[in-house]
Amino acid sequence: MAFQCTVPAVPTVQVDDANIRITRWDFAPGAVTGWHSHGWPYFVVLLTDGILRIHDGKQVHDNHLVAGQSYMRQAGVEHDVMNGSDHPLSFIEIEVKNPAAFAGTPGQG
Repeated sequence: MAFQCTVPAVPTVQVDDANIRITRWDFAPGAVTGWHSHGWPYFVVLLTDGILRIHDGKQVHDNHLVAGQSYMRQAGVEHDVMNGSDHPLSFIEIEVKNPAAFAGTPGQG
């Protein structure tokens, strides 16, 4: 089940290799990703304040988030994402394809 919308969100892949995929998503008001799931665990970091409206196939949840806020999800959860704000919204999505590649990596701080 997906949102009924003809305005697609715009993905811009910034990095895509064997270990990680980083995508910037830009949404006009009301724009959607379309029904999908992720094959890997992923993190989302908001670049703008806004409302991410998430459809899980059964319910719709409005998530009021602020720039810099982040969250993570496990692989395999089917969903659709809509910009529920009255202004453009953007976030960075980081999909971790190979977590072992980052094991033992020293911190940066």
